[in-house]
Amino acid sequence: MAGEFSLTFLGTGTSVGVPVIGCGCAVCRSQDPKNRRLRASVLVRAGGVSLLVDSGPDLRLQALREGMTALDGVLYTHAHLDHVAGFDDLRAFCWRRSEPLPMHGTRECLETLKQMFGWAFSAGNIHSGYVKPDARVVTGPFHYGALRVTPLPVEHAAVPTIGYLFEHPGACRLAYLPDVKRIPAATMAMLRGVDVLVLDALRPIPHPTHFALGEALAAAAEAGARETWLTHLGHENEHAQLASTLPPGVRVAWDGLKVALSSLSGLA
Repeated sequence: MAGEFSLTFLGTGTSVGVPVIGCGCAVCRSQDPKNRRLRASVLVRAGGVSLLVDSGPDLRLQALREGMTALDGVLYTHAHLDHVAGFDDLRAFCWRRSEPLPMHGTRECLETLKQMFGWAFSAGNIHSGYVKPDARVVTGPFHYGALRVTPLPVEHAAVPTIGYLFEHPGACRLAYLPDVKRIPAATMAMLRGVDVLVLDALRPIPHPTHFALGEALAAAAEAGARETWLTHLGHENEHAQLASTLPPGVRVAWDGLKVALSSLSGLA
């Protein structure tokens, strides 16, 4: 049996979230909760293991909403502020641990975290209640129990950026790529035939460092995913309107959405 394997969207918004400060557009004024988007992050649960992907500035609100009390590790895609600025809130997940909290990322990402939060990585960090990081450079696949996690290098802005492929025995294969402008051929080869694909789809018109909607749809078609969820969405996207335009198998994610991955039969 695969056991529990699930994906929870903690946030599906872009770097400024939705509503946007000072904006009076229809989406920012919308009363539809699916148009309210915290910064992009997900929680992956597999066989009793809980892994957070990115600790954005809305982590506290996301953790309270979802009743999160424990983490086994944090996986970072890159070191942009909307993906790391909630770092200090990770202390709540260190209070209940006797060992440091594993934090995975590229060498460049972890070095940036050490510069930003030097107190946490300092040898002098011996006081209880502080974040206690166990920095682990991602160079290839690694495991949490039966869950296999593989980095997926992509191009996004000027910083080394990765997504992640999650594989659990007998269950769906999940790929998470929240920030991407181009998917290299080697990464696309790992994505082909994936069961569930989560993709950056910032807005309808082109952007210099993120997939626009058309680019995301083209990537989803090339990957041949059975189910694709769009995330990292700006206020240019009204949920119901966007959902009505998408091809079969492609959907719009929303904050709090939970996707069961334990069985292939659970997919549409």
